[in-house]
Amino acid sequence: MPDIDFFFSAAGPLAGAVPGYSVRSQQLEMAQAIAETIIANSVLVAEAGTGTGKTFAYLVPALLAGGKVIISTGTKTLQDQLFNRDIPTVRTALKAPATVALLKGRANYVCHYHLERTVQDGRPNLASREEVKYLKLIERYANVSKSGDKSGLSEVPENAGVWQHVTSTRDNCLGSECPHYKNCFVMEARKQALSADVVVVNHHLFFADVMLRDEGLAELLPACNTVVFDEAHQLPETASLFFGESVSTSQLLELARDAEVEALRGAKDFTPLPQAIMEMEKAARDFRLTVEGENSRMPLAAIMKNAKFGVGLDELLKKLGALVELLESQAERSEGLENCWQRAREIAASMKRWRDQAETEGFVRWVEVFSQALQLNATPLSIAEIFNKQLSASPRAWIFTSATLSVKGDFSHYNSEMGLSIDPNAARSACWDSPFDFPNQALLYVPACLPEPNNLKYTEEVVKAALPVLKASGGRAFFLCTSLRAMQRVHELLLEAFKREQLDYPVLLQGQGSRSHMLERFRKMGNAVLIGSQSFWEGVDVRGAALSVVIIDKLPFAPPDDPVLAARIDKINKEGRNAFMEYQLPRAVINLKQGAGRLIRDETDRGVLMICDSRLVTKPYGRKIWQSLPPMKRTRELVEVEEFFARIDEFV
Repeated sequence: MPDIDFFFSAAGPLAGAVPGYSVRSQQLEMAQAIAETIIANSVLVAEAGTGTGKTFAYLVPALLAGGKVIISTGTKTLQDQLFNRDIPTVRTALKAPATVALLKGRANYVCHYHLERTVQDGRPNLASREEVKYLKLIERYANVSKSGDKSGLSEVPENAGVWQHVTSTRDNCLGSECPHYKNCFVMEARKQALSADVVVVNHHLFFADVMLRDEGLAELLPACNTVVFDEAHQLPETASLFFGESVSTSQLLELARDAEVEALRGAKDFTPLPQAIMEMEKAARDFRLTVEGENSRMPLAAIMKNAKFGVGLDELLKKLGALVELLESQAERSEGLENCWQRAREIAASMKRWRDQAETEGFVRWVEVFSQALQLNATPLSIAEIFNKQLSASPRAWIFTSATLSVKGDFSHYNSEMGLSIDPNAARSACWDSPFDFPNQALLYVPACLPEPNNLKYTEEVVKAALPVLKASGGRAFFLCTSLRAMQRVHELLLEAFKREQLDYPVLLQGQGSRSHMLERFRKMGNAVLIGSQSFWEGVDVRGAALSVVIIDKLPFAPPDDPVLAARIDKINKEGRNAFMEYQLPRAVINLKQGAGRLIRDETDRGVLMICDSRLVTKPYGRKIWQSLPPMKRTRELVEVEEFFARIDEFV
């Protein structure tokens, strides 16, 4: 076993390579536990509080152990940080000769075929002059870039509409039939990943590949000695997404767009095809309109009461079936037409499966509607057994780490969800607290006299209670809401209150720009209040005085009418267990810990965590929740909050 103690010591290589490095016992212990796990090819579930330094704690033993390592992260941003900053730092410090590759989903790489087609045929399809300008930049970039990764072209926004015209999807990739196959950026990224010692992926890519065998990991996993999941609290949600099946009207609209272009290029003389494409596209748009509203989820039982839905689905399948037949008759004329035929067949098969299968054992069927699309979903009630098969497929080390995996040090909820407790000897769990001095650095404030969260005036009362805290802190706050509706209402109320009280704090609202752009503005302003929902609860790091208060409107229990959650609750209760204590409460605790974790990011940070939900104090389960948070001093008195800020010189 490598001398882990030496590498993390004050005289070790990390101390020499990392500015401001300090020895942390928690980091060393975690690294030792990971080294043991790698040697034993076993499973470790490791919770590491903020400031532990968990990234170095897994990178050092992973690089020292040799062999092939896959590191899977929660976001592409964290992927880039690991690849561009953290791994090079550790590799240089250890003088480790490991080769490293970054692998993302195919939608992150420019596709030569679709770029060429868009340049030749597609300018009329672009929404604006700006998109045409972006297309020229992408064309130039594709000629000089080695990776083709769209993150390397910062002049074109990541969410620009032009990207969908110049990247491929699993559906429309021509694979080895593509005329540009030899120069394909996706294939090059996969080739590099195959030969590298360390491969950095993200959770979506990992599970897409495990289920679809599509993203290049199918060949990587068998040769891999160690898998590390960072931000592992996100895995149950991501795995559920991929272990189920989804099909959307947006896939059909993309198919119609691609088929139209391919028909013009390869089957101009076959006049029935454009008509069939148009009829299928109209049926897909009509099907979306059978369900009113947007951004909502409905279980199968509720949607089946809507007669228009069934009629719309049948009509869509009829038009799609007709299109499949016509595409088949023309498929030999070009790779593009062949691809459209295969896609149309697969989508039709998925939609028929969703319509015709009685409630499949262990799955829940449900519908989600967006502003422009309708999606049919079949989601497993449990991913435990499916994921456990991955664990036991061949001997390797599996490491799951995050700042939020346990409830008061108890990992049973997470282990059960991920199938880690099926074999009692399979997983070891360990918890390392943050090295920060929370009793002195932070204060937990639960205001007295707030109504129950189901009160119609609840959000108004929350903003009233938050106002004096924001005055005491001089702004510098995250206001985290559990729903988009509450977020919008808080925004309205705060703007009114600041105007009325003549408070000159800038107010930022999630959605006014990309997350990274908004965080940059927040840091620069120094006294802003940023109001956000799910996007700002995790993966956000603001150090220093710019963030001195985190306000959470209510405990983040998932809405019980969510079809997947409702079905899982029903299943647990039918088995004679307590779904609230076993499932809903642990999930809420883990989410709350993520939100609370935005406050103290550094040993010099100071701040107040304000949780506006009185259930934290009034309900028997409240104790379990606050005991899962870092050990802050607690109060219900506003005057203590004001004194806390007054005591700290920097905040006067």
